[in-house]
Amino acid sequence: MELHAVPIENPEGLNLIFGQSHFIKTVEDLHEALAGAVPGIRFGLAFCESSGPRLVRTTGTDPALVALATRNALAVGCGHTFLIFLGNAYPVNVLGAVRQVPEVCQVYCATANPVEVIVGATARGRGVLGVVDGQPPLGVEGAGEAGARHDLLRKIGYKL
Repeated sequence: MELHAVPIENPEGLNLIFGQSHFIKTVEDLHEALAGAVPGIRFGLAFCESSGPRLVRTTGTDPALVALATRNALAVGCGHTFLIFLGNAYPVNVLGAVRQVPEVCQVYCATANPVEVIVGATARGRGVLGVVDGQPPLGVEGAGEAGARHDLLRKIGYKL
């Protein structure tokens, strides 16, 4: 087996969701879930089909985001994986809807951090072994940092 660390190209630091599903129907179902979760959402979605013609299937509401998702899906090259780039929404706005799509098996990450996908390649194909999402911690929060976290979540409306 060969191991590869495939960096996700994300020059603008956009939020992305990377996951795995099991059926070509995923493309349309994820599109509907995203569009229904946030009115006017901008997104690009690419899905790597793993049998039959083995195409990267795409959809979205923003051609540049669709192109970015497509380039990255081709680079990762693992069957049944999907990649969503979000334009005017955050993962917290859509993750519930994404997880409710019956074909979705797993969400590996939802982030705006730099991401590398760890891929194992065998004679049969390529599979995701995991992801590297961001950087390691530099320490443990103290009372001041905990207070700042608490205040931020209330300021932006995620907690009361």
